[in-house]
Amino acid sequence: MSKDNKVVADKDLVYQLEGRPKFSIAFPLGMQHVLAMFAGNLAPMLIIAAVAKATPAQTVVMVQAGMLISGLTTFLQLYPIKIGKFQLGSGLPIVMGTSFAFVPTASAAAAVGGVPAVLGGALVGSVVEGLIGIFYKYLKRFFTPLVIGCTLIAIGINLLAVGRDYFAGGTGASDYGSWQNLTIAFATFICVAVLQRFGKGVIKTAALLFGLVFGYVLALFFGKVSFASVGSASWVNVPLPFHFIPTFDTKTIISFIAIYITIAMETIGNTSGITIATFNRTANEKETSGSVLADSIGCAVASIFGSMPQTAFGQNVGIVSMTKVINKWCISMGAAVLVICGFLPKLGAVFASIPSAVLGGALISVFAMILINGVKMLAQAGFSERNVLVIGITIALGIGLGGNAEAISGLPTWLKFVFEDSIAATTFIGILANLLFPEDKKEAATETAEA
Repeated sequence: MSKDNKVVADKDLVYQLEGRPKFSIAFPLGMQHVLAMFAGNLAPMLIIAAVAKATPAQTVVMVQAGMLISGLTTFLQLYPIKIGKFQLGSGLPIVMGTSFAFVPTASAAAAVGGVPAVLGGALVGSVVEGLIGIFYKYLKRFFTPLVIGCTLIAIGINLLAVGRDYFAGGTGASDYGSWQNLTIAFATFICVAVLQRFGKGVIKTAALLFGLVFGYVLALFFGKVSFASVGSASWVNVPLPFHFIPTFDTKTIISFIAIYITIAMETIGNTSGITIATFNRTANEKETSGSVLADSIGCAVASIFGSMPQTAFGQNVGIVSMTKVINKWCISMGAAVLVICGFLPKLGAVFASIPSAVLGGALISVFAMILINGVKMLAQAGFSERNVLVIGITIALGIGLGGNAEAISGLPTWLKFVFEDSIAATTFIGILANLLFPEDKKEAATETAEA
C-alpha cells in the first residue's frame, strides 16, 4: 500500500469502531474529547473541596484521583471486561468524567461531614447503580422521561444556587459579592458565551476550558490567585486508596441513591445517543447494561481513591454525534492523557488554585442547561392531562416542599430522610406518582395520532 493510500485508510478508520489509525491522526481526535470535558471534569471536585474546607493538598489529591479514574473508566467503556454473562463496559466510544448532578447533594454532605461523608454516600450509592445495570431490563419501566426530566430540573435549580455563590466569590468569602469578584465572573461568563455562540471546531467544544483560562488570567491581575500549593506540590505522585476514610450517614446515603438513579438514566440516554447518531439504532441490552455497570464501578473506585462519582459525559456524546468519529483507539488517546495527568500533582495544584469567581462565571450557564435539558425531556414526553398531573405532583412536593427543613420538621423520621433533599424527594415522588397514575394507553394513542 502506498503512503497516500495508507493516509486514506487511516482517515477511514476513524469512522469505524475498531482499528488503529496512526498516532498523528488519532491523538488530536482524542485530545478534542479531553478539551471538551476537562473543565467540567474538574469543577465538581473543586466545588466540593471548597465546601468541605479541604486543604490545598487534599484538593490536589481529589483532582489527581478524579483525572486518573476518569481515564481508567473510559478505558473500561471502550474495552469491556466480560465476567460470566455480564459485560462491564459498553464497548462504545463513551468518555467518563465527574458528574455535576452530585454537586448539590455532595455539597450538603460536605458541609456537615466533610469529604469522608461524601465518599461514604457515593460508595454505597454506587452499589445501587450496579444493581440497576444488572437488572436493567426489569427496572427501566420505573424510570420514565417524566421522572428523569423533573429530577434534572431539581438538580438544575440546586446547582444554580451553587453557581450564584461561586459567581459572587464563594460561600463565606470575606469579599463575597465584591466588584472584583463580579467583574471576574461576568467577564468569564461573557467569554464562554461568545465562544459557544461564535466559535468553531475545538474552540467551540472546549469553550469552558478557554473561558476558565481567560478568567484565570484576569484573576491573576486582580491578585486573586495563590500559587502556594503549586510550589509545595510534587511533580510526580501515585494516587493511593483511602486517603480519606469514608463515613456513612443514612440521610446522605438515601440522597445519593436518588441521584444515582438519575445518573444511571443519564448514562443510558447517552449510550443510546451515541448508537442512534452513529449506527442508526438504539443501544442493545448488553451495551446499556455494560455502560451502567462500568459507571457504577467507576463511581465506587472514585470513592475509594477520594474523588467524586463518574458518569458518561454528554458533551463528549455530542462530539461523537457531530463528527461521527467513533474509533475506540482515537478515544483511548484522550483516556491515556487523563491517566497520565492523574500522576502529576503539580498540575492538579494549578487547577485547585482556580478562584471561585472564575468557576462561577464559567459554569453557571452549564447549570442552567441541566435545568433546560429537564424541560426538554418533559416536552418530549408530552403534556397530556395525566402527565401534567404527575409533573405537578412531583414538582410541588419534590421541589416545593423538599429541602425545607422547617417546613418538614413535623414529618416522621423516615419521611424526613426523603424530603430533606429536594433532588431525592423529586426522584422518589416522581416514581411514586408514575405508579399511582399509570398512563392511559387510549389517551397516549390519541396524542400520538394527533401529533
